[in-house]
Amino acid sequence: MSSSPAPTDRGPPLPLPEFVALIAALMALTALGIDSMLPALPAIGDTLGAPDANARQYVITAFVLGFGGGQLIHGPLADRFGRRRSLIAAMAIYVAANALCAIAASFPLLLAARVTAGFAIAAARVSAVAIVRDCFEGRAMARVMSITFIVFMIVPVLAPAFGAGVLLFGGWRDIFWAVAVATIAVLAWFSWRMPETMHREDRVPLSPARIVAGWRLTLSDRWSLGYTLAATALLGALYGYLNSIQQIMADTFGRPRLLLVIFATTAGTMAAANLANARLVMRVGTRRLAHGAVLLLIAASALHLALALAGFENLWVFAVLQAITMGCFGLASANFSAMAMENMGHIAGTASSVQGFTSVTVAAGVGAVIGQSFDGTTVPLTAGFLVAGLASIAAVLVTERGRLFTTR
Repeated sequence: MSSSPAPTDRGPPLPLPEFVALIAALMALTALGIDSMLPALPAIGDTLGAPDANARQYVITAFVLGFGGGQLIHGPLADRFGRRRSLIAAMAIYVAANALCAIAASFPLLLAARVTAGFAIAAARVSAVAIVRDCFEGRAMARVMSITFIVFMIVPVLAPAFGAGVLLFGGWRDIFWAVAVATIAVLAWFSWRMPETMHREDRVPLSPARIVAGWRLTLSDRWSLGYTLAATALLGALYGYLNSIQQIMADTFGRPRLLLVIFATTAGTMAAANLANARLVMRVGTRRLAHGAVLLLIAASALHLALALAGFENLWVFAVLQAITMGCFGLASANFSAMAMENMGHIAGTASSVQGFTSVTVAAGVGAVIGQSFDGTTVPLTAGFLVAGLASIAAVLVTERGRLFTTR
């Protein structure tokens, strides 16, 4: 398999604002599938016989595990059949899986449907990254991904409110129906406006030998593997946050109604960080911004953990320090994704799938450990972010041979 890069910066097939909005909408379907469930977890557990609060977290974990595994399949499909056909089929399955969630009569059936839903919508993440890589590379790709993440970050702000709003007028099952309807709308938009971005000559046969060769190339490239691992560590802490935040607000601080406010605050700082990245990355560079963000994340998490252990934490300390931490996460993640794809243009679908599978699967396990460690305090979460930051910077140091803030 050739390792020569694909042509650079072909440009988007749509006006850039619409291109960014559509890519963001595709990626946002995953966030909607996760975050809109948070206000409904107690009701789901009560209805389907899962009264233990920690067990309800499996509604999130099941989706994430399916999402991770699905990427390993969707990448080769996208490189063989193109981004468009494979994504349209997967989104149709996602609609059906959410319908099954809506009618599930038992907790195990709901979890099985959630795994299926995550597996299907993994195609959106794979194809979105591959489409962007088809059109851009390097700092230009990082800039487009940052702009995309600004739009994408609106969903974590709105999704819990969306779920809570549905609960005001219906039951938790209606949330799944609403996600299905939203998916149909995005599917229609994508089908109507987005042409195939993969050149026909770039398509590769769907054979085990070529798939394994693509996996090997992705995992043997220093930048691909190193920055995938760096992103994985941070993503694990994010999943720990998603698993824990509902219980932290309800049990630790006794303010469950402020869940939406805390979500808006953290997502807002992530969006602001990506806006800053989009403006600065072409001048400053991906490495300087990402490396600095991880170091700041480590400092903020260390301070947060110290205050929590010393008993000096309250809700507002948690909100401020968590917002700073999540802003650093947002700044680092967009750049890590772009750097991991630098040499992967010719197998963008497969590379995106392998990187996504590695990140999401490992991170889901890390997030589950953090979530299941909830003990009524924020210590497991803050410790998780600190360890994740240290692991991430360690991966960066190995990848960059001990140097930070370099250019390439």
